[in-house]
Amino acid sequence: MGAGHVHVLYREADSPVHRLPPEVKIAAMVAFTVAVVATPRVAFWAFGAYALLVVVVAALARVGPRWLLTRSAIELPFVLFAFALPFLGAGERTDLLGLSLSVEGLYGAWNILAKGTLGVWASLLLAATTTTRDLIVGLDRLRCPQIVTQIATFMLRYLDVLVGEARRMRVARISRGDDPRFLWQLGGFAAGVGALFLRAFERGERVYLAMVSRGYTGRMPPVWQGAGAATAGQWLLAATVPVLAATVAATAVVLT
Repeated sequence: MGAGHVHVLYREADSPVHRLPPEVKIAAMVAFTVAVVATPRVAFWAFGAYALLVVVVAALARVGPRWLLTRSAIELPFVLFAFALPFLGAGERTDLLGLSLSVEGLYGAWNILAKGTLGVWASLLLAATTTTRDLIVGLDRLRCPQIVTQIATFMLRYLDVLVGEARRMRVARISRGDDPRFLWQLGGFAAGVGALFLRAFERGERVYLAMVSRGYTGRMPPVWQGAGAATAGQWLLAATVPVLAATVAATAVVLT
């Protein structure tokens, strides 16, 4: 984990959100998402309030709206499904622009679009302001199961190694005249994937034995006890957004 790994969504900046410890950002994002999901779908004003909170956090984090909207394309399959609901839904129908649409389907489509989009935006803001290494450290400080953080740590540490190995194998294959671009050439590609798996397995065995010889007992160091853990003031600061979101959600439940 000592290597400098930065994922493609991370945006380097010196903002108040970037400086917050990762565990408080993870907890705030999860709490905000829970509040959004718990909001009744007919409380349209509440989703506008949530969007305003996201805009404020994005401005503090110096994340532009264009970047946020572009990366939101990851939810496109759910958007397509949502657009189909008004046509496929049963029950009461209503006419809109000459089309007969299901009222229940319209509500369902709105529910998916609003809550899904807000959840994606919250996740993107977390990814844009927190490095991959810090995300793992934050999960460890939140007492996430050790097996999960260990797997994520090793994947992060050795993913570049495996990608480099796959790239060298591909260059070697092409240099010998094998460039599987057609269906009948998939045999060579499948053999390459199998060889890569065996190399990765053998490398993992060597790394594990080397770690055991250096005192590894199956648990990562308890980094949540180390320096840099969130203070009470930072927890209170990060709790501002989820507390406001919870207030909006509770008000929406009472009014509907």
